[in-house]
Amino acid sequence: MRLAVTGATSMTGISLIVHALEEGHEIIAIARPGSAGIGHIPGSDKITVRECDISDYGSMTGTDRCDLFFHLAWDKTSVSGRDDMSVQMRNADHVIDAVKLAKSWNASAFIGVGSQAEYGLLSGKADGNTPTNPTSGYGIAKYSAGRRSAKLCRELGMRFCWTRIFSSYGEYDRDYTLIMYLIRALLNGACPELTKCEQIWDYIYTGDVARALLAIGMRGKDGSTYPIGSGECRSLREYVTDVRDSIDPDIELRFGIKDYYPHQQMFLCADITELTADTGFVPKYSFKEGIVRTVSFVRSHSDSMFHRD
Repeated sequence: MRLAVTGATSMTGISLIVHALEEGHEIIAIARPGSAGIGHIPGSDKITVRECDISDYGSMTGTDRCDLFFHLAWDKTSVSGRDDMSVQMRNADHVIDAVKLAKSWNASAFIGVGSQAEYGLLSGKADGNTPTNPTSGYGIAKYSAGRRSAKLCRELGMRFCWTRIFSSYGEYDRDYTLIMYLIRALLNGACPELTKCEQIWDYIYTGDVARALLAIGMRGKDGSTYPIGSGECRSLREYVTDVRDSIDPDIELRFGIKDYYPHQQMFLCADITELTADTGFVPKYSFKEGIVRTVSFVRSHSDSMFHRD
């Protein structure tokens, strides 16, 4: 099959491209013009790289074809940009542009990538039917993008699936995430300063996110919303300790040094029952296995290898 992937230089985008390539698919990788991350996309005659900004998808309409269209591109995903409502709502507008592009390329299905931020504060595991109450500009825009693109896909006759990715980590993760902060600090022999880390969390390795996305693209049911996580809940303190132990068990972890963020999400776990039933997806990597792979990657790459655009 031929897959189109926007946001191709993101951690998830690269993982999806690598997995799809391993499965024998052709890929159109759509990336921001001049992105340093283009160099991270594997070299293959099965991959076509197209440089196009998220705001300019109209210029690509009708110029190619694909079977499945995966929309991952999104501007300002860092904490500092998540409440920039003007940018976030423009992102939601651009999802509509992506749907129109997918239709012009004769895609049979559109798979949009949303976020756990659409739920707002949770007290139990979240599935596709869990009520949403987003509190950040990012979460509000993602929810809006999902509802609007679902409507347009119905009108255009394309199968539609929306995903809500929980806490993911892995190769090419952003420097500002907790996992990458921990890895870099610990590799430098530093003592990370942390909150009490009492949160109950669901972390999923990026390779498993890619496997879930491709399974949804192949077998997801029209109109479904699928949370993507490991389905396992553990305390953040346990995750942090696993990261430390994979690098140097003797380094001290300073829990309780920092305060929680205001409105800190204390429970964040995905219910993947429906995802597994519909697509057959089950996580392949445990957290410890994923961390070993991630740490190995960071050890072998210099800072210059990581993109921040």
